Amino acid sequence: MEDVLTELPPPSRFFLEDLNNFTPPAPPLPSPFTSLSHPNSKTALRPSLLIIAISTPSLYLLHHISPKTLIGTLVLPEIPSSGNSVDPSLKDKSCNLYTINHGNKSVILANFQYAVSSERAHAIAKTLIGEHIIPERVLILDSVQSRNFRGRISTDDTFAMKLETSVERNGVPLLKNVKYFPSGSVVEGLGAALLGRCQMKNIKATLCVSWPESGGSVMSVVKGLLLKDVLCGVEVRIDANGEDEGLRFGHTNHYLDSELYT
Repeated sequence: MEDVLTELPPPSRFFLEDLNNFTPPAPPLPSPFTSLSHPNSKTALRPSLLIIAISTPSLYLLHHISPKTLIGTLVLPEIPSSGNSVDPSLKDKSCNLYTINHGNKSVILANFQYAVSSERAHAIAKTLIGEHIIPERVLILDSVQSRNFRGRISTDDTFAMKLETSVERNGVPLLKNVKYFPSGSVVEGLGAALLGRCQMKNIKATLCVSWPESGGSVMSVVKGLLLKDVLCGVEVRIDANGEDEGLRFGHTNHYLDSELYT
């Protein structure tokens, strides 16, 4: 008599890949696009510096730079805009574009206040750099994840490190006193895609990654880099409760320390 508990089931008439043939492919996502204040202008914006904020401290600091002028937004169609406030807010899921005057140089700020999947990172990088905005130099402010760092790091550590395009490294660096990201460590996601886009377009660019992802110590490090090395003399207006808001803003989901490289 057959044992119904241990007897192997009959083979399926279909392989797993054959079953997918009956599922219609998902429609492609619409391309990202920039919506500028002067949409009819045929001239691309050519700022001296484009600063792109991805990390929590950089988003908070660039949001509080004053004065700045809102010139547009970068739209990712799958990110809903419902619930966003009329005036720019750190709680919005948006990527606003601002311009500021720094001496005789024009500077554009881009604040990425939504998460970007790795599948969409290259499309966004292509949209932001080289089409409507052609910068002379780019600074990308991102954070490092402990799983991608060669060695063990904890939330008690605080640092900022950098990667540069070839043309940036061969000249006078924008961040002179920042150490290079160690060999064997990995940068991924939107920050890596933006740096790769700059390398391909032969643009001077620096990717500065900081750790931890949020907190008062890393906020001070990023603020020092911005106001001393990049935007000397620019004012960051923070109200009485601003420091506490800055410590709470953003995601605080830290990855566990990795022992892969230790």
